[in-house]
Amino acid sequence: MAEPAPSLRIVIIAPESLTPGPDADAEDLGAAERSRSLRIGLLESGYNIVAVLPSDMFMPERLAQIQPDLIIVDAESQARDTLEHVVMATRDARRPIVLFTDDDDTTNVREAIAAGVSAYVVAGLAPARVKPVLDVAMARFQVEESMRRELADARSQLNDRKVVERAKGLLMHRHGLSEPEAYSRLRKAAMDKGLKLADLSQRMLDAADLLG
Repeated sequence: MAEPAPSLRIVIIAPESLTPGPDADAEDLGAAERSRSLRIGLLESGYNIVAVLPSDMFMPERLAQIQPDLIIVDAESQARDTLEHVVMATRDARRPIVLFTDDDDTTNVREAIAAGVSAYVVAGLAPARVKPVLDVAMARFQVEESMRRELADARSQLNDRKVVERAKGLLMHRHGLSEPEAYSRLRKAAMDKGLKLADLSQRMLDAADLLG
């Protein structure tokens, strides 16, 4: 039984001209063939190509409007500028990015991965291999996002603990309380006001700073 077609909404960022002219050289022909194979692979795998966009100044607005699940950069050699535009356009709403290119410079590979690209594919990918590549890219992106959230949560919890410790210290200093007594007073006040302990502690510290 065939696998169900993926429901991912894909945007392709590609050069404005995908059809080589009569004076096209080998590089242009190769790029056109790569683009054709990529689209065949996406369509045969059942992906939903919602738009093909050029890398221009309007790309961030268009991506924000379309809200794709995954972005494919179909770039010629020297794709750094295009990639930078895509990464900047998705900075506030991160999405998996897959780069298909004919540039096999290993330096560019490392820079692309560091910039947030989930998969970097050099020319020569058969249409049948497109789906496995995107599956891996999605899985990698999800793992990285999970780790990013866990790190952000850990930092937030650490900051909360620091705020509570400062508030306890303030109460101990001003009212001559022991640490358990200060914590108990904070906890009761937070419960009475329906606030998180860290939020109440921060409010208390802010008020103390204001009053001096």
